[in-house]
Amino acid sequence: MTKPKAPPGGKRPIKGPAGGARNLSTRLKTAEGRTTSSQRWLNRQLNDPFVLAAQAQGYRSRAAFKLLQIHERYRLLKPGMRVLDLGAAPGGWSQVAAKLVGAGESKGGKVVAVDIQGMAPLGDVEVMLEDFLAEGAETRIKAVLGGQADCVLSDMAEPATGHRQTDHLRIMAMADTAAVFAAEILAPDGFFLCKVLQGGSEKDLLTLLKRAFSSVKHVKPEASRADSAELYVLATGFRGR
Repeated sequence: MTKPKAPPGGKRPIKGPAGGARNLSTRLKTAEGRTTSSQRWLNRQLNDPFVLAAQAQGYRSRAAFKLLQIHERYRLLKPGMRVLDLGAAPGGWSQVAAKLVGAGESKGGKVVAVDIQGMAPLGDVEVMLEDFLAEGAETRIKAVLGGQADCVLSDMAEPATGHRQTDHLRIMAMADTAAVFAAEILAPDGFFLCKVLQGGSEKDLLTLLKRAFSSVKHVKPEASRADSAELYVLATGFRGR
Protein backbone atom coordinates (compact mmCIF):
# COMPACT_ATOMS: atom_id res chain seq x y z
CA MET A 1 0.00 0.00 0.00
CA THR A 2 1.52 3.31 -1.05
CA LYS A 3 1.87 5.82 1.76
CA PRO A 4 0.47 9.33 1.18
CA LYS A 5 3.00 12.09 0.65
CA ALA A 6 4.17 14.07 3.63
CA PRO A 7 3.43 17.81 3.63
CA PRO A 8 6.15 20.37 4.35
CA GLY A 9 7.41 19.93 7.88
CA GLY A 10 7.44 16.14 7.63
CA LYS A 11 3.85 15.40 8.67
CA ARG A 12 1.83 13.13 6.44
CA PRO A 13 -1.47 14.53 5.12
CA ILE A 14 -4.51 12.41 5.92
CA LYS A 15 -6.78 12.37 2.89
CA GLY A 16 -9.71 10.58 4.47
CA PRO A 17 -10.43 7.30 6.23
CA ALA A 18 -8.53 5.37 3.52
CA GLY A 19 -5.52 7.61 4.11
CA GLY A 20 -5.03 6.40 7.66
CA ALA A 21 -7.49 8.39 9.78
CA ARG A 22 -9.48 6.28 12.20
CA ASN A 23 -13.08 6.02 11.04
CA LEU A 24 -14.66 5.45 14.44
CA SER A 25 -18.14 6.84 14.97
CA THR A 26 -18.36 9.16 17.96
CA ARG A 27 -21.69 10.14 19.47
CA LEU A 28 -22.59 13.28 21.41
CA LYS A 29 -22.77 12.55 25.11
CA THR A 30 -25.83 14.75 25.42
CA ALA A 31 -28.10 16.65 23.06
CA GLU A 32 -29.72 18.63 25.84
CA GLY A 33 -30.13 22.32 24.96
CA ARG A 34 -28.95 21.86 21.37
CA THR A 35 -30.99 22.39 18.23
CA THR A 36 -31.27 19.58 15.69
CA SER A 37 -29.02 21.43 13.24
CA SER A 38 -26.46 22.04 16.00
CA GLN A 39 -26.47 18.35 16.89
CA ARG A 40 -25.91 17.38 13.25
CA TRP A 41 -22.99 19.83 12.93
CA LEU A 42 -21.34 18.62 16.13
CA ASN A 43 -21.73 14.95 15.19
CA ARG A 44 -20.18 15.66 11.80
CA GLN A 45 -17.24 17.49 13.40
CA LEU A 46 -16.64 14.70 15.92
CA ASN A 47 -16.51 12.10 13.14
CA ASP A 48 -14.71 14.09 10.44
CA PRO A 49 -11.27 12.57 9.71
CA PHE A 50 -9.92 15.89 8.48
CA VAL A 51 -10.92 17.63 11.70
CA LEU A 52 -9.09 14.92 13.64
CA ALA A 53 -6.08 15.13 11.33
CA ALA A 54 -5.89 18.93 11.65
CA GLN A 55 -5.88 18.62 15.44
CA ALA A 56 -3.23 15.91 15.35
CA GLN A 57 -0.95 17.79 12.95
CA GLY A 58 -1.30 21.24 14.47
CA TYR A 59 -3.28 22.93 11.70
CA ARG A 60 -5.76 25.60 12.75
CA SER A 61 -8.56 24.22 10.56
CA ARG A 62 -9.48 21.21 8.43
CA ALA A 63 -9.36 23.60 5.45
CA ALA A 64 -5.57 23.26 5.50
CA PHE A 65 -5.97 19.88 3.78
CA LYS A 66 -7.97 21.44 0.96
CA LEU A 67 -5.08 23.71 0.03
CA LEU A 68 -2.55 20.89 0.51
CA GLN A 69 -4.50 18.63 -1.85
CA ILE A 70 -4.96 21.33 -4.50
CA HIS A 71 -1.24 22.12 -4.30
CA GLU A 72 -0.28 18.45 -4.58
CA ARG A 73 -2.29 18.23 -7.79
CA TYR A 74 -1.16 21.46 -9.47
CA ARG A 75 2.12 22.37 -7.68
CA LEU A 76 1.04 25.99 -7.29
CA LEU A 77 3.08 27.34 -4.38
CA LYS A 78 6.82 27.63 -4.84
CA PRO A 79 9.69 28.81 -2.63
CA GLY A 80 10.11 32.59 -2.68
CA MET A 81 6.52 33.44 -3.65
CA ARG A 82 4.61 36.34 -2.12
CA VAL A 83 1.20 35.11 -0.99
CA LEU A 84 -1.89 37.09 0.01
CA ASP A 85 -4.49 35.14 1.99
CA LEU A 86 -7.82 37.02 2.08
CA GLY A 87 -10.23 36.28 4.92
CA ALA A 88 -7.48 34.19 6.44
CA ALA A 89 -8.81 33.52 9.96
CA PRO A 90 -8.27 31.14 11.68
CA GLY A 91 -5.15 30.63 9.56
CA GLY A 92 -5.11 27.08 8.18
CA TRP A 93 -4.35 28.15 4.61
CA SER A 94 -1.72 30.64 5.77
CA GLN A 95 0.03 27.87 7.71
CA VAL A 96 0.26 25.67 4.61
CA ALA A 97 1.34 28.52 2.34
CA ALA A 98 4.06 29.67 4.74
CA LYS A 99 5.66 26.22 4.73
CA LEU A 100 5.46 25.80 0.96
CA VAL A 101 6.92 29.20 0.00
CA GLY A 102 9.55 29.24 2.75
CA ALA A 103 8.24 32.29 4.59
CA GLY A 104 10.76 33.76 6.98
CA GLU A 105 13.55 31.56 5.63
CA SER A 106 16.43 32.11 3.24
CA LYS A 107 14.04 31.10 0.44
CA GLY A 108 12.52 34.56 0.79
CA GLY A 109 8.85 33.65 0.69
CA LYS A 110 6.23 35.96 2.19
CA VAL A 111 2.68 35.29 3.42
CA VAL A 112 0.33 38.09 4.42
CA ALA A 113 -2.92 37.03 6.11
CA VAL A 114 -5.68 39.64 5.93
CA ASP A 115 -8.95 39.48 7.85
CA ILE A 116 -11.43 41.82 9.50
CA GLN A 117 -11.51 39.43 12.46
CA GLY A 118 -8.75 39.21 15.02
CA MET A 119 -6.32 36.36 14.41
CA ALA A 120 -3.68 34.98 16.74
CA PRO A 121 -0.04 35.45 15.65
CA LEU A 122 1.13 32.72 13.32
CA GLY A 123 4.82 31.92 12.96
CA ASP A 124 6.35 33.55 9.90
CA VAL A 125 3.02 34.90 8.62
CA GLU A 126 2.35 38.65 8.60
CA VAL A 127 -1.15 39.09 10.05
CA MET A 128 -3.11 42.24 9.16
CA LEU A 129 -6.38 43.28 10.80
CA GLU A 130 -7.72 44.88 7.64
CA ASP A 131 -10.76 45.15 5.38
CA PHE A 132 -9.24 44.65 1.93
CA LEU A 133 -12.10 46.68 0.43
CA ALA A 134 -11.37 49.74 2.59
CA GLU A 135 -9.87 52.87 1.07
CA GLY A 136 -6.09 52.62 0.94
CA ALA A 137 -6.07 48.88 1.79
CA GLU A 138 -4.30 47.91 -1.44
CA THR A 139 -1.43 50.30 -0.69
CA ARG A 140 -1.11 49.08 2.90
CA ILE A 141 -1.16 45.43 1.88
CA LYS A 142 1.43 45.95 -0.87
CA ALA A 143 3.70 47.66 1.65
CA VAL A 144 3.61 44.59 3.91
CA LEU A 145 3.95 42.18 0.97
CA GLY A 146 6.89 44.12 -0.39
CA GLY A 147 5.25 44.57 -3.79
CA GLN A 148 2.69 42.70 -5.86
CA ALA A 149 1.47 39.23 -4.91
CA ASP A 150 2.38 36.09 -6.83
CA CYS A 151 -0.85 34.50 -5.68
CA VAL A 152 -4.08 35.49 -3.98
CA LEU A 153 -5.95 32.89 -1.90
CA SER A 154 -9.52 33.22 -0.69
CA ASP A 155 -11.34 30.64 1.41
CA MET A 156 -13.82 33.26 2.61
CA ALA A 157 -17.42 32.40 3.40
CA GLU A 158 -20.24 34.13 5.20
CA PRO A 159 -21.93 32.21 8.05
CA ALA A 160 -24.54 29.91 6.54
CA THR A 161 -28.18 30.95 6.79
CA GLY A 162 -29.55 27.53 5.84
CA HIS A 163 -31.23 29.01 2.75
CA ARG A 164 -29.30 27.59 -0.21
CA GLN A 165 -29.86 30.42 -2.68
CA THR A 166 -29.13 33.14 -0.13
CA ASP A 167 -25.91 31.41 0.93
CA HIS A 168 -24.92 31.01 -2.71
CA LEU A 169 -25.41 34.68 -3.52
CA ARG A 170 -23.51 35.80 -0.42
CA ILE A 171 -20.45 33.65 -1.05
CA MET A 172 -20.41 34.55 -4.76
CA ALA A 173 -20.47 38.25 -3.88
CA MET A 174 -17.38 37.67 -1.75
CA ALA A 175 -15.71 35.70 -4.54
CA ASP A 176 -16.42 38.50 -7.02
CA THR A 177 -14.86 41.15 -4.77
CA ALA A 178 -11.85 38.92 -4.11
CA ALA A 179 -11.36 38.41 -7.85
CA VAL A 180 -11.48 42.13 -8.57
CA PHE A 181 -8.99 42.80 -5.80
CA ALA A 182 -6.72 40.00 -7.05
CA ALA A 183 -6.62 41.67 -10.48
CA GLU A 184 -5.39 44.85 -8.80
CA ILE A 185 -2.63 43.32 -6.70
CA LEU A 186 -1.36 40.27 -8.64
CA ALA A 187 1.92 40.28 -10.51
CA PRO A 188 1.91 39.06 -14.13
CA ASP A 189 1.66 35.24 -14.38
CA GLY A 190 0.27 35.05 -10.82
CA PHE A 191 -2.66 32.87 -9.80
CA PHE A 192 -5.93 33.19 -7.90
CA LEU A 193 -7.61 30.41 -5.89
CA CYS A 194 -11.05 31.09 -4.45
CA LYS A 195 -13.96 29.23 -2.85
CA VAL A 196 -17.29 29.32 -4.69
CA LEU A 197 -20.62 27.47 -4.52
CA GLN A 198 -22.40 25.74 -7.38
CA GLY A 199 -25.66 27.41 -8.19
CA GLY A 200 -25.57 29.37 -11.43
CA SER A 201 -24.11 32.82 -10.82
CA GLU A 202 -20.53 31.51 -10.70
CA LYS A 203 -20.66 31.71 -14.51
CA ASP A 204 -20.33 35.49 -14.25
CA LEU A 205 -17.19 35.09 -12.15
CA LEU A 206 -15.71 32.62 -14.64
CA THR A 207 -16.34 35.04 -17.49
CA LEU A 208 -14.53 37.77 -15.58
CA LEU A 209 -11.58 35.53 -14.78
CA LYS A 210 -11.22 34.18 -18.32
CA ARG A 211 -10.57 37.71 -19.52
CA ALA A 212 -7.69 38.17 -17.09
CA PHE A 213 -6.12 34.68 -16.81
CA SER A 214 -4.87 32.19 -19.38
CA SER A 215 -6.46 29.19 -17.61
CA VAL A 216 -9.55 28.94 -15.39
CA LYS A 217 -10.91 25.70 -13.94
CA HIS A 218 -12.97 24.26 -11.10
CA VAL A 219 -11.32 22.09 -8.45
CA LYS A 220 -12.93 19.99 -5.69
CA PRO A 221 -10.34 18.57 -3.28
CA GLU A 222 -11.10 15.39 -1.37
CA ALA A 223 -11.27 17.36 1.89
CA SER A 224 -14.34 19.23 0.59
CA ARG A 225 -17.32 17.30 1.83
CA ALA A 226 -18.97 15.25 -0.91
CA ASP A 227 -22.45 16.50 -0.04
CA SER A 228 -21.36 20.15 -0.17
CA ALA A 229 -21.88 22.51 -3.13
CA GLU A 230 -18.44 23.94 -2.34
CA LEU A 231 -15.93 24.19 -5.18
CA TYR A 232 -12.75 26.15 -5.77
CA VAL A 233 -12.02 28.17 -8.86
CA LEU A 234 -8.36 28.16 -9.89
CA ALA A 235 -7.22 30.88 -12.29
CA THR A 236 -3.59 30.75 -13.44
CA GLY A 237 -1.42 32.79 -15.78
CA PHE A 238 -2.55 36.31 -14.88
CA ARG A 239 -2.14 38.50 -17.95
CA GLY A 240 -1.58 41.71 -16.00
CA ARG A 241 -3.71 44.79 -15.61
